[in-house]
Amino acid sequence: MLLTSLLRIILTRSLKPFVFNGKHKEALEFEDLDSLGLYVHIPFCRSICSFCPYCKEEYNKALALKYKAALLKEIELVCKDTNKKKSVTSLYFGGGTPSLMIEQLSEIIEKLNSFFDIRDGIGVELHPDDINDETLSRLKNIGITMLSVGIQSFNKECLRKIGREYAGFEEKLLLIKKHNFSVVDVDLIFGIPGQNQEILRNDIDTAFRCGATQISTYPFIDFTFANNEYKPLSHKQKKEMLAALNEKCLELGAQRTSVWTFSKKDTAKYSSVTRDTFLGFGVSATTLLKDVFKINTFSINEYINRVSKSSLPTSLTLDFTVRQRAVYYLFWSAYGLQINEANFMKIIGRPLKKIYRFEFFIAEKLGLLTRKDGIYYLTDKAAYIYHYLEQEYTTAYIDKMWNISRKTAFPQKIVLK
Repeated sequence: MLLTSLLRIILTRSLKPFVFNGKHKEALEFEDLDSLGLYVHIPFCRSICSFCPYCKEEYNKALALKYKAALLKEIELVCKDTNKKKSVTSLYFGGGTPSLMIEQLSEIIEKLNSFFDIRDGIGVELHPDDINDETLSRLKNIGITMLSVGIQSFNKECLRKIGREYAGFEEKLLLIKKHNFSVVDVDLIFGIPGQNQEILRNDIDTAFRCGATQISTYPFIDFTFANNEYKPLSHKQKKEMLAALNEKCLELGAQRTSVWTFSKKDTAKYSSVTRDTFLGFGVSATTLLKDVFKINTFSINEYINRVSKSSLPTSLTLDFTVRQRAVYYLFWSAYGLQINEANFMKIIGRPLKKIYRFEFFIAEKLGLLTRKDGIYYLTDKAAYIYHYLEQEYTTAYIDKMWNISRKTAFPQKIVLK
């Protein structure tokens, strides 16, 4: 908490915290934004995993159909005043387990296609239990081009400690390989109690051998509202495991494309978080515009009720100051290991060097950044520091916000210091 507060003060040059208010705007200004992405949240799961912090609920068909109708209406409310189709980078379905609503996904995609031209493909998160020929064929037929598969680990004991069961994951991935999706991302967790470097290296090797085009690795974080029986490994052990997975991926010829993501060379890459701006639809979905960040309610019933009254389901809104928006941009650009001066100028409206000349000068001198052709690249040393800071940020900011949002459908205010 102290570290995130100190960095916020230094980088924003202000004592002002991030203040999310429960105010409500019905119009979102996105038509003039470049590199806009789309996100749709499907909150339903067959069962609830203890380690997962995301907004989710056990699947109920009747509720899912009501939710689909509300989603279609939210899309209409957001986009009704657009004059022409808007070009967007991509569409991503997260969850939850989106494939539980596979019959409705095509309707949602069709609705979005009526307002947007999706250039770089459509991705969906997929639970291993849903991987079969029929589901994969149906996903391909409705335009899905990218899959993100929540394997977490191939080790049965590690899975047991996060409340998951092994279900022939290697065979499932090999089946996906036959269907020729452009991206097959495999999610893996490191820092699980009892996990060692050998287990992690084997997980990485198995994922790539069975058809992954990239792996996204995440440290095991014990959210305060999660029901984890086991606690994560120490920061020191996580640091050692991060170094081990980096070494293993390089050994296999994979490139580091973000702090926690590694991709095969010359293959399409995908991330659900590294977008300059994006529109989010569904419960808990977030929207990032040029100077506004908003969050939808976490309550499925209140989401449906709000949208049924032809009103956006916004729960909280943050109006950025210029420096707050700059900090947000730097944070997620750093996750992708590149900070582009031209993009910074386009989004923030001020030159990067004018705002952060001293900080970037020091970072270069300390060996954290290198610069070439207007782009700053994070070194491996900087990537580890980011890995540590991201976990501190999650604990200080995300944990607090999600915990409150889970309990209160429409909070009046949340202050993040």
